[in-house]
Parts: sequence; structure tokens; C-alpha cells
Amino acid sequence: MPDQKGARGEETSIRVIMPNRRKGEMYGIVEKLSGASHLLVMCQDGFTRSCRIPGKMKKRMWIREGDLVIVKPWEFQNEKADVVYRYTQTQASYLSRNRLLPEIIDIFNERR
Repeated sequence: MPDQKGARGEETSIRVIMPNRRKGEMYGIVEKLSGASHLLVMCQDGFTRSCRIPGKMKKRMWIREGDLVIVKPWEFQNEKADVVYRYTQTQASYLSRNRLLPEIIDIFNERR
């Protein structure tokens, strides 16, 4: 990953969390907030899943429509999933610039 100059001139590297394919995690874009910590997410495989925000993320991270997230589909119900991580706007644009996002969910390239 590229190095950048920090505030004091020392070099820092950008680290962005990537989905773990072995665990079945994938990218998704939040389409609609449904209330009660549920939301609809358009996943990179083309399916729209009903996702829930786990308790450990509820108060720490606020999720809005249009956010890039990592979701993990349920093993026994493929149309539902859990939100694993939410990217900030800076992280999402970094992934888009470096072409690390699949074309189906890359909505951040229009904002250049």
C-alpha cells in the first residue's frame, strides 16, 4: 500500500480492512434503513439482502444510506446477513480509486 506523509513528516501507511472471502464476507452498499437496526444492502453478488447490525456495532458506528459495508450472509438463510464493518467516506473513495471494489457496487467513482 502507498505511504503518505503524516502531520510531522513521518511516513504512515493506509490500512483498509478487506472482506475475508474464506468466511464468506463481501462488499455491499446500504440501500434503505428499515429501523430496529435492520437495513437493506445491495451485495456484490447482485442480491439485495436484509441485514442486521450486531449489538457490538450499534452504538459505536452509525450507518447511513449509501455507505459501503462488509456483510456476512447467514449460512442457513442466504437472503439475510450481518454487517461486519462500515467504511468511512475516505476509505471507500480509496478503494474505488485503486479499483478494489467490484463494478456492480462501485458508486464512488462518479464523485471524482
